[in-house]
Amino acid sequence: MSSKPNRVVVIGVAGDSGCGKSTFLRRLNDLFGEEFMTVICLDDYHCLDRKQRKETGITALDPRANNFDLMYEQVKALKEGKSIMKPIYNHETGLLDPPELVEPNKVIVIEGLHPIYDERVRALLDFSIYLDLSDEVKIAWKIQRDMAERGHTLADVMQAIESRRPDFEAYIDPQKAHADVVIQILPTNLIPNDTERKVLRVRLVQRSSVEGLKPAYLFDEGSTISWIPCGTKLTCSYPGIKLFSGPDSWLGQPASILEIDGQFDRLDEMVYIESHLSSLDTKYYGELTELLRKHPDYPGSNNGTGLLQIIVGLKMRETFERLTKQAEQLFTA
Repeated sequence: MSSKPNRVVVIGVAGDSGCGKSTFLRRLNDLFGEEFMTVICLDDYHCLDRKQRKETGITALDPRANNFDLMYEQVKALKEGKSIMKPIYNHETGLLDPPELVEPNKVIVIEGLHPIYDERVRALLDFSIYLDLSDEVKIAWKIQRDMAERGHTLADVMQAIESRRPDFEAYIDPQKAHADVVIQILPTNLIPNDTERKVLRVRLVQRSSVEGLKPAYLFDEGSTISWIPCGTKLTCSYPGIKLFSGPDSWLGQPASILEIDGQFDRLDEMVYIESHLSSLDTKYYGELTELLRKHPDYPGSNNGTGLLQIIVGLKMRETFERLTKQAEQLFTA
């Protein structure tokens, strides 16, 4: 661990289970380095263990199953450069284990179901993302995983989704209105009546009112651009690739959109797409492509998910460097 940071930068990563948070965190690791970044899973702030949740009928998605007062106190303490004794929720036993010591670090990531839910915790975040999986894709993925890999019936899968829906819609989904950026994973528009959901349309929503956030865009800032890059410089098999960039509104607020529909055949050709994107906050030409090629096995590497996750990671790195620099200037003034 390096010496105590002048400025602790706090990042919130929100979304339902199975929406890609863990892959996104692995991509952040590439940008910040393991020793610079501490990840806190907010499941550790469950105040009801698995048995108590079953007895009361209160799900983990319900705020009543979570200790937001402690979460706020501890995230605030870390941001102020103080150590904490963080609780531990044991996923294997479903019980709460003895707490562990967590030291402040340059970057603290809080990830889970509720990082943007409590307004006190939300106010501590320097950057937040919500990973938004559309219903159609969520159902297709869950069917694939639970039926093909775990032997569940379709009725079981649908019942599990429906049982979570009321709490998801009440407590998890509304957080996307407060996130700085949202990555939406949607059904493709390139295949009529597609039910497989293997080809995806992925949309990066960048809120316009976020201080310091310069949205990534295609070709010309502020213009509405629709681009099909397939041809001599980009190999595209069926159904091809289509990109979109332009201003839009998001839940009643102005936003800038960057969208990728379809999938890439060759990651080494991605530099062609990268060369037409602006405001990426890369350190050198080709860095985005290099970061994507580093982990071709990660889910979403061959579609917009991986590309847009890395762009958000680069925005987070820029925020970290900007806030750290400001803190150093104050420290030396």
